[in-house]
Amino acid sequence: MVIAGATKYYQTRTGSVHALDNVSLDVRDGEFLCILGPSGCGKSTLLWSMGGLHGLTDGEIRLGAEKIIKPHPEIAMIFQDANLLPWRNLAANIALPFELKRKPVDQQRIDMLLKRVNLWGFESKFPRELSGGMQQRASIVRSLSVNPSLLLMDEPFGALDAFTRDEMNLLIQEIWMETGKTIVFITHSISEAIFLADRVVVMSARPGRIASVFDIDIPRPRPVDIQTRPDFIERVLHIKASIDHGRSPSDGLAIT
Repeated sequence: MVIAGATKYYQTRTGSVHALDNVSLDVRDGEFLCILGPSGCGKSTLLWSMGGLHGLTDGEIRLGAEKIIKPHPEIAMIFQDANLLPWRNLAANIALPFELKRKPVDQQRIDMLLKRVNLWGFESKFPRELSGGMQQRASIVRSLSVNPSLLLMDEPFGALDAFTRDEMNLLIQEIWMETGKTIVFITHSISEAIFLADRVVVMSARPGRIASVFDIDIPRPRPVDIQTRPDFIERVLHIKASIDHGRSPSDGLAIT
């Protein structure tokens, strides 16, 4: 995916809000890219524009040769809220994208994914009967069931407790390694971004611009306890400085 000069103004009752300013970025095929930045910097606006859910005021976003101006079948999104319909059981919620696209349900793929995320046997359960972590696992299955090439994730684990969040980070890392999907992941957590990403993009305060890009040279698979290592903590502090001071520090530290 190529983002070229993405600029976005929102019109409100009190005037125009400049959300994004000339954001340009190449998302490499098969990479895990995390986007960080202060609250209100336009991270989610950028992600929703990548998903075809927001139009840009200027600039463009392309997937291959196609300009993204509306939802695309090769792009799936996962939000902070699992967005499961409360009157549908888990199986019916996962089947929803197929119904909307009027395509036959790929039950073999769904069954494989349910087993992979440890939800096999819960198909008849309703959202109220599932924990927050289980609901997000179901959301991941629903998004991956249609086999997209690009997965956009908007702070998907932000509302989970710390233990469950660690579990989900391990899970999405494993799924990414197994599938080779391209993932763009929005988070407020610097540690989470470093743990998951091949590259971390830091955005400036509104209007959102790209302030810094850090390559993360940590071998995979990455265990959760790597976050307690001094060199990992040094990387966190280094990226935090770029957010706090709005500057582009020297090249990121390699963690090997």
